[in-house]
Formats: sequence, structure tokens, C-alpha cells
Amino acid sequence: MFETAGGLLSIDLSIIQANYRRLCDELNGKNCSVVVKADAYGLGIEPVSKALWEAGARTFFVALPDEGVELRHILPDADIHILGGLFKGSADVYTTHNLVPVLNSLEQIQDWQNRARADIQVDTGMTRLGIAPQDIGQIPSGLNTDVLMSHFACADERDHPLSIQQIETFTQAVQQIEHTRASLCNSAGIFLGEKAHFDLGRPGCSLYGINPTPHTTNPMQNPVHLQGKVIQVHEIDTQQSVGYGATYKLHAGQKLATIAVGYADGYLRSLSSKATVYVEGQAAQVIGRVSMDAIGIDVSGMKCEEGQYVDVIGPNNTPDDLAKWAGTIGYEILTSLGRRYKRIYKG
Repeated sequence: MFETAGGLLSIDLSIIQANYRRLCDELNGKNCSVVVKADAYGLGIEPVSKALWEAGARTFFVALPDEGVELRHILPDADIHILGGLFKGSADVYTTHNLVPVLNSLEQIQDWQNRARADIQVDTGMTRLGIAPQDIGQIPSGLNTDVLMSHFACADERDHPLSIQQIETFTQAVQQIEHTRASLCNSAGIFLGEKAHFDLGRPGCSLYGINPTPHTTNPMQNPVHLQGKVIQVHEIDTQQSVGYGATYKLHAGQKLATIAVGYADGYLRSLSSKATVYVEGQAAQVIGRVSMDAIGIDVSGMKCEEGQYVDVIGPNNTPDDLAKWAGTIGYEILTSLGRRYKRIYKG
């Protein structure tokens, strides 16, 4: 079944469900929605969304209307909201598929008036999407506003002053704009405590194992296990180089394994000579540049043979670990996971 796969990507849906329940507990009785944009952060919108529905999630956020249409086919009864707002000229798509736009400007509010319910986003300091606080007075009354929302910019940084300011600004907006539910906290915001919770949590990355509290131990579990196949083993008997650019010199006595995973699979080129994989629980350094379809690892002194699988992401090297080595964030690691892996869903 797996003989022709260069990599196996196992995703444990029961862990994603457990992460959801953990976040619900942290919200202490407040409702918890889920963010499944970008193909559920690269893990597969259909299996992940169905698992979250089974775990009790009913309100789902995606970024784009096309994502909302796809999710509507997967979960006919879900409450689906579009973070990217009302795309100009596409209001009928939202109505046809019962999608709730997050209105991010006065113009979008005007275009949506007299239609079904909508959300309103206020920009409290992210300066990305949302209505400026000074324009709140221009919002017409009588709108059927479901979620009044904003978004933290620095919630993953302990005691950041902007987070305190955003809570204060959003509290003022809550008092000024009629709405059904108020939502400010993302994954990291949930761990800022009750003052940030309002009515509805809106986690994304933490569902998928990314640490929402980088300053302390990760409270979430990692559902991702990525294994790469060894496609050749080299016993080095003379000094030579490995990979493009000859950036790494091998010496006699070293043992090199080539793994069928590369940047075409989302294993970022910036991981060259920085990352670690695990061979039967033993750490093995990535050496040389990451190629499109292959990486080299130093397996000197280890039992390693062609056809064997090694842990690229797993219990010893999480997506956050890869992100640190690559100089990026765990979100990019997950959303970059390639389509060539053989995907296995558990739980």
C-alpha cells in the first residue's frame, strides 16, 4: 500500500478533537468556534471539519467564500463565516450557500444591507481588516449582526501592551454596536484569561498542535506524524561534498542517507543543514541543501537502510521545532505540507 510513497503523513483526528475540548475547558463555559481555513491548516478540511463537528463544534470560520462553499458541501448544517469579508459582486454566493460574511468596511456593510445576518469586524490594532473605531458611529442601526469581532496582534507575547489596549478598544465597541456574540480571542488569546474571552473563542493553530503560548510549555498535543522514506544509503570512504552548492563536506567513515522529501513537499529549503530528523528514536542531522525531492541526513553509527522510514515531524520534532530551525512559524510548516505524501487519518 505504501511501497510507492516517498513520505507518509499521519494525522490523528482524535488528538485534534482532544485539543478542541482542551480549548473549550480553557474558555470555561464560553462557546468555542473553530478556524479551518487553508485546508484546515494543511491537514485536510473534510476529515478535520467532520472530526471537529463530532467533537461538538458548530461555528466554523474560513478565509474565502470558495472555502465556505466547499465546507457547506461537507457540513450541510454548520454555521459558516467568511473572515475575508464580502467579496465585491459575490453576495449571491453567500446567500445561496448560507455563508455569513465578516463585514470589514462601511462599504461592505452598505452592500450587504437588507440581506441575511452578517458579522462585523472592528480593527482594534491589527491594521489588517476591520472598521476603524472612529468610524463605528457611521454603522447604521438595525443590522442583523451575529458576531462582532476583532483579532489580537500580539497575544502570543506575554503581557504585551497592545493586547491590553485591544481588549479595552474592543470592550468599547461591544458597548456601541448591537450584536449577538462578541469574539476577540484567537488561540493565544484564549490563554490570556477571562478578560479576553467575551462570548466566543476563535482558535485555529492550537487545534492542530501549534503552541499558542510560546513562552511556556505547549498545552496542546501534536496530531501530525510525517515520515520520509530512505531511498539510498551512502558509506563514505573519501572526503567529498553533498548536495547543491557543495555546502557540506563529508569525510571518510561517515554514513549518509537520502530521504525522498524536499521543498516540493513543503520541507522548506531554509532547513538546509539546520534541522533534525529521527531514525528509530535517534537524532540525525540534515546535511547539505534541501533539494526539490530529497534531503541528506547523517546516519553515521546508526542502523539505517533503504526503504526505511524516518521521522521528519513527530513526537521528537514538532512543527514548532521545524519552524524554529527554518526561521518561520509552525503555521507555515503545516500549510506547506505537500500533496505527494500518502495521507493516513487516524482516530
